[in-house]
Amino acid sequence: MVAKMINSKEQAILFDWGDTVMRTFPLSTGPMHTWPTVEALPGVRAALAHLHPSFIVALATNAEDSDEIDIRKALNRCGLADFFDLVFCYRQVGHQKPEPDFYRAVLSKLKLSASSVFMVGDSLEGDVLAANSQGIAAVWFNPESEITKSGSAYRTVHRFDDLAEALQELGATLA
Repeated sequence: MVAKMINSKEQAILFDWGDTVMRTFPLSTGPMHTWPTVEALPGVRAALAHLHPSFIVALATNAEDSDEIDIRKALNRCGLADFFDLVFCYRQVGHQKPEPDFYRAVLSKLKLSASSVFMVGDSLEGDVLAANSQGIAAVWFNPESEITKSGSAYRTVHRFDDLAEALQELGATLA
C-alpha cells in the first residue's frame, strides 16, 4: 500500500533530521532512539500532516549512529514515523550531504527529476546550497535567528507555519 501511494505522488520533500525534524541534544550519544529525551521541533507535526498528501516525504540525514530502523524508532517516540515514506541516511546511501553523490543516490531511488524534489534543512550550506547544486530547490529552516536569505532556488523560513508558502514559491504543488 505504501509503495502504491509513493508511486502515485509526483513530488518529494526531503527533511534533514537533526535540528530540523527532531531536536539534537549535544550531550546525548548513540542512536537517538536510546536517548533519555527525544523531542520533535515545534510545528513540525502539523507541517508534515499538511504536506504528506502532496509529497513523498523522506528524511535525508548524515546520522552516523543510526540506521533506518533506529531512525524510525526515534521518530515513533515523537509520533512522527507514519509521516515518513522513506529514510535516506549516511549508513544506507554511503555518502553524506553535501556530497553530490548523496543527492544523486536519493534522486535515483525516488525516480523523480530534481525539479520535482524539495529539501528542507537547518544548514544553509550542507542542506540548502548542496541540494541546489544538484538542481533541487530548498528551504532553509532557520528558527534560531532572524537572518533571512533567498535565491532563485531557495527560501528561508523561521517557523514551520511558513513552510508550505515557501515551497509553493519554489514551484511545489500542494493538494
